[in-house]
Amino acid sequence: MLSKKLLVRFATACMFVCCFVFSGQQAFAQRDKIPTDEAIIKKGEGLFKEYICNSCHAVDKKVVGPALAGIYDRREVDWILSFVKSPGKMINDGDPQAVALFKEYNQVMPNQDLSDEQILSIMAYVLHTEENPPVEAAPVATATGAEGAAQSGGVPSEYLNVIMVTLIVVLVLLLVVLVIIINFVSRYLKDKKQLSAEDEEIVNEKFSVSAFLRSPTVIGIVTFLVVTLAAKNVIDGLYTVGVQQGYAPTQPIAFSHEIHAGTYEIDCQYCHTGVEIAKSANIPSVNICMNCHSQIKTDSPEIQKLYAAQESGKPIEWVRVHNLPDLAYFNHSQHVKVGEIECQTCHGEIQEMAVVEQFAPLTMGWCIDCHRNTDVNTQGNGYYDKLVEMHNATSKTPMKVADIGGLECAKCHY
Repeated sequence: MLSKKLLVRFATACMFVCCFVFSGQQAFAQRDKIPTDEAIIKKGEGLFKEYICNSCHAVDKKVVGPALAGIYDRREVDWILSFVKSPGKMINDGDPQAVALFKEYNQVMPNQDLSDEQILSIMAYVLHTEENPPVEAAPVATATGAEGAAQSGGVPSEYLNVIMVTLIVVLVLLLVVLVIIINFVSRYLKDKKQLSAEDEEIVNEKFSVSAFLRSPTVIGIVTFLVVTLAAKNVIDGLYTVGVQQGYAPTQPIAFSHEIHAGTYEIDCQYCHTGVEIAKSANIPSVNICMNCHSQIKTDSPEIQKLYAAQESGKPIEWVRVHNLPDLAYFNHSQHVKVGEIECQTCHGEIQEMAVVEQFAPLTMGWCIDCHRNTDVNTQGNGYYDKLVEMHNATSKTPMKVADIGGLECAKCHY
């Protein structure tokens, strides 16, 4: 017969095991509700960035809100679906978990206009990221080609500098050679015994610095150098007309891309809504800013400027940084959506800029260099099939933008 004390311990252990097994089965069942289809995970990643979930949440760490890893184990999926849609309502209704989150983080997540299917796709992306953590990328080599040319921006000036230095070196060498020849001829003539009085006077004539400086040859050389330097400065000035590389104006609100695009990894397309569908990228309206800042950093003096703009109904007068002449046509959607060009190609490491500045010269030569060096992305686009076939028939190199009309004048000029 087992003692009563031993029976109690045995019963307690059984209860503990049952609870452990049940909780494990519940967590497993919760994960079973999360889709694992690759297309759904991809869609969830897009929604995670589109609705800037990453401005407040990360998968593996706390940011403004809690880390999302294991959320399907800590909360019921049905509860998550309800909370994402109406967090404020659940807090007001006294839901214990919602109230606890509010007390811990002192923030209310904005309501999200998402369907159950969309929320599950985001959870699928979170689960996939948790199980397949991203690997740190190796440092990128120094930019070459079009991107390298973007940072130089002064090729004509460099050529002129080389020409000027070469001319000066040649003139100095010529002077050295002339001095050597003069000394050699003078010694030769002095050794001659049958010289006329005039020849002896010339041979024995002393060198005069003042006479040398007043000589037509020296005056001509100096005049040539002065005219050349003046012409170089004029040409340099002409090449910089309209070029604002490095321009970083003070904005009416101290907006930091380093914080938004860098620290919180907010996708560029969330604020610049036209970048994939229109010619212009668009400057975000106050409403887009208030999607987050109606709840986040509401006491900040800079955020108070957003509230003032919202109340007045007047748009914020942002200062334009990148200016192209009216005669030049540039389409963001053509480059970003079709060409799949990264924002950093033209705007530099924008996610590291506390104050935005013009990274590239944006000159015609810079654009042409890019068209000459950039491969056309033809994968999965039937529009290019015939062009690729024709190009491959005559060339073994990848098809560049220049090969499909990227250097035609009418491509960029009306």
